[in-house]
Amino acid sequence: MNFKNVLKKLKETVKEVTPKQAYELQQKGYILLDIREPHEVSQGTPTGATRINRSHLEARVLQTFPDLEQPIMTMCASGERSLFVAQSLMQLGYRHVSSVSGGFVQWKNESLPFEMPEALTQNDRERYARQITMPEIKEKGQLKLSNAKVLCIGAGGLGSPIAMYLAAGGIGTIGIIDDDIVDRSNLQRQIIHTDERIGMTKTDSAEFTLKALNPTVNVKKYNSRLTSDNIEEVFSGYDVIVDGSDNFATRYLVNDACVKLKLPNVHGSVFRFEGQVTVFWPAYSKHRGPCYRCLYLEPPPPELAPSCADAGVLGILPGTIGLLEATETIKIILDLGDLLVGRLLHYDALKQRFVELKCQRNPDCLYCGDNREFPGYVDYQKFCRSSS
Repeated sequence: MNFKNVLKKLKETVKEVTPKQAYELQQKGYILLDIREPHEVSQGTPTGATRINRSHLEARVLQTFPDLEQPIMTMCASGERSLFVAQSLMQLGYRHVSSVSGGFVQWKNESLPFEMPEALTQNDRERYARQITMPEIKEKGQLKLSNAKVLCIGAGGLGSPIAMYLAAGGIGTIGIIDDDIVDRSNLQRQIIHTDERIGMTKTDSAEFTLKALNPTVNVKKYNSRLTSDNIEEVFSGYDVIVDGSDNFATRYLVNDACVKLKLPNVHGSVFRFEGQVTVFWPAYSKHRGPCYRCLYLEPPPPELAPSCADAGVLGILPGTIGLLEATETIKIILDLGDLLVGRLLHYDALKQRFVELKCQRNPDCLYCGDNREFPGYVDYQKFCRSSS
């Protein structure tokens, strides 16, 4: 039996619809499934179509469309491969399957709406292959990561693993603000820097590492200290703020700006053998969590919260906490899982134990409380001194 006869047989068992009919049915809730390969889809795809290329069909279609009663219309370039795919879907148990005759070529000829989708390069597909194969991410999720902009506060112990794993995971733009230079005492925990870069600005050193790890990442450097005067300009355009700072003045400043700008504030801190991580995001649409001030109305006195320079820190500990912060950041961008909003995760390295604490938003909080207007920035250095 030749190919022509095979197609004839398929047309006897598979229902066909014209592109115009497919478009009308699509508006009624029918799924239009574009099964072409990525290099074909790069030339355009029907607006609103779901894309699963033929080579991944059986592995993904049941996860994407678990309801076997869901009407599905298959489309290829000319209407031939889509017949085979429609038959495969029927064999999988789908009960309402049809094929679009003439395929995407005819769709365009009839001036039906289509879009030029963003697509990963072949290099990207190879680099992020293990993420793309996950049904929760796929190519669409990877494109979200590549379009995302994340600002890291600090390029130190926490900022190092945060920035490196965000770059490795495909975050398109990573901003780093830090006014310090690399010192030999940093290298025990600040793994983004190297011995040969001692004396270099941390932002420049971080850029070298991130570019070596992933040349496609766009690194924006701010070799300055974050202040009330520049914070809104620096935060402008970013989707997520990841706080890896090591002082209370910066933490309160970051919190206040995030509350005002409605940005998620992924927070982490470390001390000796312990660390904690949470997400402060009162504007979170699923439920309003607390801000930093809800938990810490005032900073503690210095004798109760000595710096890492005074109290020390286990070198590997910032890696543990930083990776948790990076994980929460990825979840925020992909809208996956349960965020640490309203939950604080405490880690004890000596006991190798995590403890989760529930955190309630203070409805009377001066910054994120009910019906509160933003009270403005303060002198954070003075605030931390006077509160202690």
